[in-house]
Amino acid sequence: MGRKIIDNPNLCSLVHAMNIIGGKWKPIILYLLANGSLRYGKLLLFTPTISRKVLTEQLKELEDDGLILREKFAETPPRVEYSLSEKGQALLPVLKSLSNWTFDTFPEMEFEECKIVTL
Repeated sequence: MGRKIIDNPNLCSLVHAMNIIGGKWKPIILYLLANGSLRYGKLLLFTPTISRKVLTEQLKELEDDGLILREKFAETPPRVEYSLSEKGQALLPVLKSLSNWTFDTFPEMEFEECKIVTL
């Protein structure tokens, strides 16, 4: 199944951004990579309700959009690590702001503070 893209005839920057990072898993994957590179298995471990297929698709789309980097090591068994690119790093303050907005807007809920590194 391909990526669901919202039609954007007026080239709205917000629609474009949501086409890139929208959805259930992409912001979570970016958040997990905020503190450094992770292997596929660790990402799967930290997101136990995601299927392998969906995680693979989301990682591929984030890589295609230039938000994450995929580094393949010539080892046996093969090893792949994912990390944030410069574009992905630049998105961290936005994710932190969104987290802060949620925390401030819904005081009746007891959230844990998200630990997003901002450079």
